Amino acid sequence: MSDSVTDPVGIIGGSGFYSLLEGADEHTVATPYGEPSDAVTVGALAGRPVAFLPRHGAGHRYPPHLVPYRANLWALRSLGVRQVVSLSAVGALRADHPPGPRGVPDQVVDRTWGRPHTFYDRAEGVGHISFADPYCPRGRAAAVGAASAPVDGGTLVVVNGPRFSSRAESLEFQRNGGSINGMTGMPQAALARELGLCYTNLALVTDLDAGVEAGEGVTHAEVLAAFAVNLPRLRDLLVELLAALPAEQGDCPCGDRTGLPVVE
Repeated sequence: MSDSVTDPVGIIGGSGFYSLLEGADEHTVATPYGEPSDAVTVGALAGRPVAFLPRHGAGHRYPPHLVPYRANLWALRSLGVRQVVSLSAVGALRADHPPGPRGVPDQVVDRTWGRPHTFYDRAEGVGHISFADPYCPRGRAAAVGAASAPVDGGTLVVVNGPRFSSRAESLEFQRNGGSINGMTGMPQAALARELGLCYTNLALVTDLDAGVEAGEGVTHAEVLAAFAVNLPRLRDLLVELLAALPAEQGDCPCGDRTGLPVVE
């Protein structure tokens, strides 16, 4: 697929996006890092070739801490993907972030552990990637410029899961400048950078996180219900983003791997 005029855009998200694709065809991809979460569905959306991968697999069988992040990104790259859009459900750490497709974060804080965080754990050598700005500047600009006008910027705090945060943890994240929090944004963003992929995160706020205001803590059922209600708006934003993304990665700095060991 990499020889097409327009490179396919990789989309990582929930299974609700299958129905959007035209001419869909499933690809089973083997990787050096095991099996991806599921087969990659290749088709078209808004006139763009896309490769869709459900992060949690069929039936939501992979919890956040067990998602095969390395295999997922490797599989997309092997199909010619050089730009990735990640769709994720998050909790708001600020009361002025109401539910909906609200965030295009520009920073991330990683509070995960026990997940493979790098491709550089074999014989390739040590690879120190630049990660001061973890998201693709072109992808973020395209998302922020969409007609749906999501919130520009903010810090995504990634917790390990699968449990939700305690009130004290949420308040700590808030005091330290966090805007939203989720469970799947890392190591995904860093792994994408190691592979030289452009990576953009679209965040769908499903709830106010525990500790932000008084009341009951969030439940998984509430998150799923909120995601379903807001799915059409997220789809609209995704279509707008795909139309605005460059046809190819080109000379975007995300793809600059100068001085890094080859990962093949």
